Amino acid sequence: MSAEASAGSVAVASILATQSSGRGSEEKGVGGGLAGSKYVKLNVGGSLHYTTVQTLSKEDSLLRSMCNGGAEVTIDSEGWVVLDRCGRHFGLVLNFMRDGSVPLPESHRELEEVLKEAQYYRVQGLVQHCTSAMQKQRDVYEGVCRIPMITSTKEEQRMINTCRKPVVKLQNNRGNNKYSYTR
Repeated sequence: MSAEASAGSVAVASILATQSSGRGSEEKGVGGGLAGSKYVKLNVGGSLHYTTVQTLSKEDSLLRSMCNGGAEVTIDSEGWVVLDRCGRHFGLVLNFMRDGSVPLPESHRELEEVLKEAQYYRVQGLVQHCTSAMQKQRDVYEGVCRIPMITSTKEEQRMINTCRKPVVKLQNNRGNNKYSYTR
């Protein structure tokens, strides 16, 4: 952000005077919020997004609250609404608000990051979409056979007592191996 950027938080209604639609004309709002404005310029952690108020107002969320004047936001000198969040997954959040569905990342870590962003922006549809995808990942993961290495009888008993599935004990006797270092 430039050194000229304003430091204070300003109600969204004040954005209307500074925000341009990108076609050289100024958008004027009526009442509180961005109801009279058609476009919104968002700077999310340095990631710039240009979208419509209609898109941001589709779901009951923090973004809709910003449009209605219910949340205070920070704007810079060029009229960009500045959100102090990582912009990595904001495009995905925005696309979900546009379309109602979005392909989610396969990586569990990235899926958790998207879930955190959806929770922050209070986009409940995306939160549900992420949690169901994470549950599917868990179901697939539990279906995969795992073979843990147990090194003590205490660990063995703990595993047998806590496991919900049948346990098969395979014994690896390294002492009989001529290349073993256990002699």
